[in-house]
Amino acid sequence: MKSYSITALNTLLQGELIGDTNCQITGAEELEKAKENQITIIGSRKYLSKWETTAASAVIVGANLKIEPKANKAIIKVKNPDLAMGKVLALLAPALPDFEADISPNATIHKTATIGANCQIGAGCYIGKNVVLEDNVIVFPNVTILDDSSIGAHTTIWSGTVIRERSIIGKHCIFHNNVSIGADGFGYRPAENGQGLVKIQHIGNVIIGDYVEIGANSCVDRGKYSATILGDGCKIDNLVQIGHNCVLGKFCIMAGSSGLAGSVTLGDGVIIGGSASITDHTTIHSGATVGGGSGVINDVEAGKTVLGYPAQDSREMLKQWVALRKLAK
Repeated sequence: MKSYSITALNTLLQGELIGDTNCQITGAEELEKAKENQITIIGSRKYLSKWETTAASAVIVGANLKIEPKANKAIIKVKNPDLAMGKVLALLAPALPDFEADISPNATIHKTATIGANCQIGAGCYIGKNVVLEDNVIVFPNVTILDDSSIGAHTTIWSGTVIRERSIIGKHCIFHNNVSIGADGFGYRPAENGQGLVKIQHIGNVIIGDYVEIGANSCVDRGKYSATILGDGCKIDNLVQIGHNCVLGKFCIMAGSSGLAGSVTLGDGVIIGGSASITDHTTIHSGATVGGGSGVINDVEAGKTVLGYPAQDSREMLKQWVALRKLAK
């Protein structure tokens, strides 16, 4: 079991230590559930009252909050409690599941594949023709990586993920369970004779930058002509759809069940709320935010926040909601 002294944690967080406790911290938990030898967090005033009843041995709090010391409990005041707790959780995180052998004998690896140093490949994996895994890639059991794809160093791919042919994945990425990379885009046209639909072949690929994380059961479709692109540092939640030929800038965030239709462009630092949907061939410029459940049908200016269905300026939409509420009364 991992164990850290309060002093060591405070040194890591570079906070202000209040109170005195000799206990070791072996875990982290929510205020209500925390027990002795665990550390917790108070990020806002609304939770201060729970400090009186928590059994936690230590708490991380915002520097602007007034909190009274208690016997045998420590307080660490920091500028940003969430980031500070993130550092603590990284220390306390359990090890990843063990591999009995770095390369499982039950994995199928094509003879032309290139496997870098210190890679780990689990049972049931398929590594296709001319695939390149750079150093320190971890591929958990039952992952498929098809021909001519490349995976950057220190990338982790969890079970059930399928990476289709010609995909290019950057360094330090994390793909959670059952991610789909490079499936065909959704493209059909009515047949000339009016009988059914004609599938439009998608011949592009997917290019993903460094430090990208994609949540479970999310899909990134291949481009119709060239590439679907996710820039460095993008964070994609579970159950997200990214359509063919979308281009995401750096450090974009997409929350769960949101979706981009084909050929959507996101600038840098765009935030897409949960269950929001973006129509095809629209551009959401850098720093813009789309509220949860919104439907975007037009371009969004840089730095702007939009809400509603169809989405419009958040302040205008809030005014409309207030007016509707008054009208209903």
